[in-house]
Amino acid sequence: MQWEEVRKIYPDQYVKLQILASHIEGNTKFVDEVALIRAIQDPKEATKELLKSKDGVIVSHTANDELKVEIRTLRGLRGVVQHEN
Repeated sequence: MQWEEVRKIYPDQYVKLQILASHIEGNTKFVDEVALIRAIQDPKEATKELLKSKDGVIVSHTANDELKVEIRTLRGLRGVVQHEN
């Protein structure tokens, strides 16, 4: 399903989606095709679902013209971090 189709069927709502196809330009992943998991009415529930999303599952609002995800790389040190008092 295309993002435009989701937006027409579920106007002005949060939706939980599985990414089926995407492409990357720079640091942005543009989503080309999705499978709808479900619509979410409550914004607080949408936030909770977003925070626990993984493996290509996202939550977005259909007011967004494009469906895209910023790619961030985590940089840090491996191992134990010691805190000084």
